[in-house]
Amino acid sequence: MTVLGITRSLAGQPWRWRALAADARDGMAGQDALVDQLLLARGCPPDLLDDHKAPSIRAFMPDPSIFRDMDRAAARLADAVVAGEQVAIFGDYDVDGATSTALLMRVLRDCGLAPRFYIPDRLTEGYGPTATALHRLVAEGATLIVTVDCGAQAFDALGAMEAAVVDIVVVDHHQCATALPPAHALVNPNRLDEVAEASAHGHLAAVGMCFLLAAALVRTLRARGFFASRAEPRLLDLLDLVALGTVADVAQLRGLNRAFVAQGLKVMARRADIALAALADAARLSRAPTCTDLGFALGPRINAGGRVGRADLGVRLLTTADPAEAHALAAELDRLNEERRAIEAAVQAEADERVDLSASVVVVGGHGWHPGVIGIVAGRLKERLGRPVVVVAIDEHGVGKGSGRSIAGVDLGAAVLAAKEHGLLVAGGGHAMAAGLTVQADAVPALTAFLDDRLRAGVERAREDRALLLDAVMAPGGVNPDLVRSLDAGGPYGAGWPSPRIAAGPFRPVRVDVVGNGHVRLVAAGADGNTVKAIAFRAADTPLGQALLAAPPHRRLWLAGRVRLDEWGSRPAAELHLDDAAWAD
Repeated sequence: MTVLGITRSLAGQPWRWRALAADARDGMAGQDALVDQLLLARGCPPDLLDDHKAPSIRAFMPDPSIFRDMDRAAARLADAVVAGEQVAIFGDYDVDGATSTALLMRVLRDCGLAPRFYIPDRLTEGYGPTATALHRLVAEGATLIVTVDCGAQAFDALGAMEAAVVDIVVVDHHQCATALPPAHALVNPNRLDEVAEASAHGHLAAVGMCFLLAAALVRTLRARGFFASRAEPRLLDLLDLVALGTVADVAQLRGLNRAFVAQGLKVMARRADIALAALADAARLSRAPTCTDLGFALGPRINAGGRVGRADLGVRLLTTADPAEAHALAAELDRLNEERRAIEAAVQAEADERVDLSASVVVVGGHGWHPGVIGIVAGRLKERLGRPVVVVAIDEHGVGKGSGRSIAGVDLGAAVLAAKEHGLLVAGGGHAMAAGLTVQADAVPALTAFLDDRLRAGVERAREDRALLLDAVMAPGGVNPDLVRSLDAGGPYGAGWPSPRIAAGPFRPVRVDVVGNGHVRLVAAGADGNTVKAIAFRAADTPLGQALLAAPPHRRLWLAGRVRLDEWGSRPAAELHLDDAAWAD
């Protein structure tokens, strides 16, 4: 059912209700009813509304033992703690890997160990463990290696360690093949042999799985009497790390992830963690953080070390106990993030010129592109084009490192695994919405054809279903700070639990101009005398932006987007971040 009768907006799409029927909405009034509406429209079962309004760890956390190999992994870690073994954590170079590594490092330290960590260099070593790196850790004394946010596809590296005097525990969340690499334990909710109760948690980030492993470890040590004379690790104090890794990895914020993020944001707001407080200072963030801050302010700075600097900087920051070192590392990551932005802009400009708009899956590649920014570029292209995108950086040896981002309903990770099985890739893996790969430059055309053929039907279905989904319609005066607070009560919002989108109006345009990097800014007035400020980001060259810039002052508009609080003035005001608009007459 269309909203306001709009079947084709200025952006060329219909407007529809997110989920609830119009007659169900008509009976709702007040903030509590609005929050119920938001939760139900996002798939919350009616009998769990109270749990979702205030998502708690107690309400959503499963028994860690439901996961295959979890108890075996916890027992091996407990053995290492009791015996005082040398444990090494091998993590990925992104935010999920950094937070996963830091979480286990801090738990093991609280248990009396002095663990070390290893983060591979994105450019020289690539993704995941290598036999060289693992042998190095063994040579330096490690008797137990835990890989986090990687390892599910590390057949060669882990196979090369079978004769070594070391046990390897894999904690991952990426898609698995039918066969599993050799390991003492492999904990992954996306194992194909996982039980249904555990596979229902396949949307967890690696840091979430590490939190569950930490809980299993503490429980195992408690049963052995290890904490009779020492304090247990305060796991709930580490939820800020879990929230950061979960949001930055774009994990779906449903179920346990909602609890992780909701409670983690509360922990972060206390600023008790010197590392995250220093990172917030570097990002010029003085208020309590939001999901948006985790994804767009804090996460990119942790990532910057792995993208354009030293890969270990993020973990070093998240594990330091020295305030001076924390501020120095946060400042360095902030500087590297600025450098990353400049590199990204250059690659983005070249990639934009090479897009084939006739393809269902866009694959673009370039020689000399920095592999540290291709994931970000792929994400931006995916948002603009509305289809899966893979961006490949090809080095001087003709080897391409690729990063892909997908759209809802199209499983890119499975397609990449299939391409690997067909011999088109040197390496590859991922999950439904994101994937990474290594490909020879001369195989890129064949890879492009393979992905396009495999995913075309799914992409076409997803694009045919494209519509702007709305949660509420407001009169001009309804766009106010009270509305922002009411909508926020249904959060936290993110992937899989989308931020509410409203339509408001009708408005007449008062002033429209272009600001910043192609943003279209609009001031509009309603017939009730209320005005609203709105902005459509990077929209100047889009059909929406062009229509707004040309809108005559007498034409009335419905505006659709997400309402945010603007605190720059003397008192807070609501503004709209525009996704679309439509003529009201």
